[in-house]
Amino acid sequence: MTLLKFVDDQWGPVGSFNWFATHGTSMSRTNSLISGDNKGAAARFMEDWFEQNSGKSDELGTDEIPRRVSSIISSIHNNHHELLELASSFQSSPGKPATRVSSAARRVRSALRQADKPGFVSAFCQTNCGDVSPNVLGAFCIDTGVPCDFNHSTCGGKNELCYGRGPGYPDEFESTRIIGERQFNKAVDLFNTASEQLKGKVDYRHSYVDFSQLEVTIPKEGGGSEVVKTCPAAMGFAFAAGTTDGPGAFDFKQGDDKGNPFWRLVRNLLKTPDKKQVECHSPKPILLDTGEMKQPYDWAPSILPVQILRIGQLVILSVPGEFTTMSGRRLRDAVKTMLTSSGSGEFGSNTHVVIAGLTNTYSQYITTFEEYQIQRYEGASTLYGPHTLSAYIQEFQKLASALIKGQAVEPGPQPPDLLKKQISFLTPVVMDSTPAGVNFGDVSSDVPANSTFKRGSTVTVVFWSACPRNDLMTEGTFALVEILQGKDTWVPTYDDDDFCLRFKWSRPSKLSPRSQATIEWTIPPSASLGVYRIRHFGAAKRLMGSIQHFTGTSSAFVVA
Repeated sequence: MTLLKFVDDQWGPVGSFNWFATHGTSMSRTNSLISGDNKGAAARFMEDWFEQNSGKSDELGTDEIPRRVSSIISSIHNNHHELLELASSFQSSPGKPATRVSSAARRVRSALRQADKPGFVSAFCQTNCGDVSPNVLGAFCIDTGVPCDFNHSTCGGKNELCYGRGPGYPDEFESTRIIGERQFNKAVDLFNTASEQLKGKVDYRHSYVDFSQLEVTIPKEGGGSEVVKTCPAAMGFAFAAGTTDGPGAFDFKQGDDKGNPFWRLVRNLLKTPDKKQVECHSPKPILLDTGEMKQPYDWAPSILPVQILRIGQLVILSVPGEFTTMSGRRLRDAVKTMLTSSGSGEFGSNTHVVIAGLTNTYSQYITTFEEYQIQRYEGASTLYGPHTLSAYIQEFQKLASALIKGQAVEPGPQPPDLLKKQISFLTPVVMDSTPAGVNFGDVSSDVPANSTFKRGSTVTVVFWSACPRNDLMTEGTFALVEILQGKDTWVPTYDDDDFCLRFKWSRPSKLSPRSQATIEWTIPPSASLGVYRIRHFGAAKRLMGSIQHFTGTSSAFVVA
């Protein structure tokens, strides 16, 4: 992991970016909740950690994952009987109209309530994660429990049964937390011990490159060099096999460098690759000739952005795809060698080169030449043939050379603007409704009367709601946990940006205009004792198209 710490002259530390390679696939594809996965969890943990610990000491500890909780909560009632009596006086409130701003204002980390100082921002950035899985226990067959076939990631010849297991198996939420916590802990260690100050120029170079038929000079066996070419994009058979983080279907398998007559026939109905294309991609058997499929628009990009950024002795390579561990290492080494051997004296042994993966656009995977020959998922998803990595190294060396010499680079061919050609199969929201006599935001299933919950238990409340696509509540929240302060003041303590709070939306049937929101709060061990309630924010669409925001609350309950 490489971490960049940002320190303001007035405010002190205000954020950090770090780069560490692992896929955001701790949550499996069966998860239907929107999630930042392990990197999103790590970012939440670190921002909360800083907010909770800033100002206590120069070096901040990480004894436990912090919680989001308002800093204005004062003394809490400790008498259980008194708490129950207080809670009983707050029944669920009927749903009522609200404003869009009310959700943002009530959010625990609301910018509206922290305008007096900059909020701490922590980014857990992606890098060369192409072949790095967070499911570290290995891949197992879900029918037998035995390890999958090593070479093809199959179970009895079927890829659908082979799944990777995270450290919290079988609980994918726990796996997400653990992998996020591991990154968080390392980031805190680097943050606390950061000592090397970045000094020097801030600069960049950016260019577009057509990777479909790019001439690349590579070393030749026995000495000298030769010129090879990349290919128009194509996906191999093993691409359809998926990976152990998300298996494919049918009889596809990883490591397939032959193909299948039946699927070749199916492929040819879409586009038959010519002999030149087949030879260019060899040993990849082409399943989808995406680079030569143009209807209704290009199935794969050919013109890609490459970019290099410099902040003193830190150099960031922005790549539009997923480099594997070894391909990323080779790219970093090639660029660092170019920078440090230039003779300019600007870059020394303390030059740090990091890869920012999946940036500016997306072009699948990039493997080494050797990995490409094996034709596992990543090799089959390397779009531009066996020399794709060499092409990237060549183009980034050009950018690095221009950066050193202070020269401009050609902008390159402009990629096509496809915004007006996009096709969406997502039907719009027609309208939302509730049963007669029920308001949006009314409670459908409340907490039990006079209920007390222990830390670690889960509180569940169901509200009559509306489609979340009416308003994504950007900078706001759909769900909120509030704690009672004094006799009648409710203070936000957790929102749907917290790992412990889940917002689930559902319809009784696909065509029904009615829907419900289920809010689940798993009470953290660090939660304060007191009286709590659950609040829901939403936005409903009327038949004529207008959007009306609403809110509602559950009855109060005790955490003791």
